[in-house]
Amino acid sequence: MNPAQPKYKRVLLKLSGEALMGDQGFGISTAMLKYVAGEVLAICRLGVELAIVVGGGNIFRGVAVSSQGMERTSADHMGMLATVINSLALQDALEKCGIETRVQTAISMHEVAEPYILRRALRHLEKGRVVIFAAGTGNPYFTTDTAAVLRAQEIHAEILLKATKVDGLYDSDPKTNSAAEFIRSIKYMEVLERQLKVMDMTAISLAMDNHLPLVVFSLTGKANIQKIVCGESVGTIIDN
Repeated sequence: MNPAQPKYKRVLLKLSGEALMGDQGFGISTAMLKYVAGEVLAICRLGVELAIVVGGGNIFRGVAVSSQGMERTSADHMGMLATVINSLALQDALEKCGIETRVQTAISMHEVAEPYILRRALRHLEKGRVVIFAAGTGNPYFTTDTAAVLRAQEIHAEILLKATKVDGLYDSDPKTNSAAEFIRSIKYMEVLERQLKVMDMTAISLAMDNHLPLVVFSLTGKANIQKIVCGESVGTIIDN
């Protein structure tokens, strides 16, 4: 397939907060923001409509803090605010590359971002703007993975790209098992049955129920996003 010919018209990219740390132990790496912006620019030039959901784990992890005694609802709300910080940083990096971008949040904060309104998000996508969905679903006890699947369904994305620090799924942890085998493709139900730690079970179930294909791949692989969008086999695909 000609690399200039995208296979998908509309995609959703899920970025973990940790991905934005780069090699740092905490916070946001400006070098990583520039890198991500460059990868996104290549997609936009193909005419692909792109939405992004960003996590907040580089700043605050609600689940981890709640396990230390904080009320889970409060911890999750703090985690949602961390995703807004990441989304604003990513918006700035994208706009510096000349990409029109809108941040929509599931928690109203009109001074810094638009509220999440589906029809407005669709209009932005149709006009070629990148839409960043922040603050998860706006509800505690739901991860940004679940938010990503939910938003992908709402905007009728054809595929969800989950960018991670690893190049895909393995049958065991490759860090501890040198004989771990790479999984090129797998069914949703098998991910659930084997409890593979790629996304939380709610997100996988929601994707399965709605036949949303997922691709797990390494963010740092140069042009990986573009390759997937153009139909190349990169990372692990999860579908039926």
